[in-house]
Amino acid sequence: ARPRHLGGGAARGGAGVSVEPTKGERAKKKLVDATANLLRRQGYHATGLSAIVDESGAPRGSLYFYFPGGKDELASAALRASGEQWRARIQAAIAGLTELGSAIDAIIAVLADELEGSGWANGCPVAPVALEATSEPVRATIVEHFARWLALSEAQLVAFGVPADRARELAVVALSMVEGALMMARVLRSREPLVAVGRALRALVAREPPAHA
Repeated sequence: ARPRHLGGGAARGGAGVSVEPTKGERAKKKLVDATANLLRRQGYHATGLSAIVDESGAPRGSLYFYFPGGKDELASAALRASGEQWRARIQAAIAGLTELGSAIDAIIAVLADELEGSGWANGCPVAPVALEATSEPVRATIVEHFARWLALSEAQLVAFGVPADRARELAVVALSMVEGALMMARVLRSREPLVAVGRALRALVAREPPAHA
């Protein structure tokens, strides 16, 4: 079955019709993508508007035209977009798998490969900003990201046979472990924390009774 990518929309122009994005849409996407990359690597406070414009190559006047709310509005859009892309990659990695241990291995491999392949720069797309004191709109976007992750993880655990009354707690434990491992792996420049967490999660879920035992 084809993996379901969260956040995707139908192509403009009707089913089966591909419409090229307009110049304005391309400029807006450049700003969002550049902001997402900068936030992921260096956080909110170290990312200035001039750096975003320079990184994106978009016209300087376009930032406030497309994002009249300024840095907060743009940061929220970027965090939301990068979070959706991250979830889509994870879902693609586990599509078709029927065993929870194999899914854990696949997720850990995707995260470790991406982090190492980026020179240990690309961890969780929202974590650097989440650790900073930011405005309420940005904080709300981060809360939304983790809430969606937890809901998705809980549903996925149930689909793999974990009892529904245990799935939420396991989702919280798993996400907390993975987030901590991503931070340690980035600092240590090593896959070891992620690999260790993967083994620990495998052992943890192996002790769970099946939903219909």
